[in-house]
Amino acid sequence: QMQVVESGGGSVQAGGSLRLSCVASEDSVRLGSMGWYRQGPGEQRVLVAITTRGGSINYADSVKGRFTISRDNAKSTVTLQMNSLKPEDTAVYYCGVQKIFSSRTYWGKGTLVTVSS
Repeated sequence: QMQVVESGGGSVQAGGSLRLSCVASEDSVRLGSMGWYRQGPGEQRVLVAITTRGGSINYADSVKGRFTISRDNAKSTVTLQMNSLKPEDTAVYYCGVQKIFSSRTYWGKGTLVTVSS
């Protein structure tokens, strides 16, 4: 069972920055897509940003130009640099990781990001 652990959440004022990190307990050669998702109060979990094993990256329209996802295959980690944060970015952020050739997503427990106006 692969373990996924996030870190780096916290509270920040609007316009500030936070950096989230996620590490998977699997050798990087066995990893497929790695991504960040978020779930606001009373909302469903939605994709924020994702990077494939081959290096393709996709962002939700709401974070384009403000968030940057990066992946370190040597360390089985993925990070999310969040700049120009807005109150509407407030949510629990989850890291989701897939093993190569598998559609199952392994989730971390989530980390809370709170942006105050």
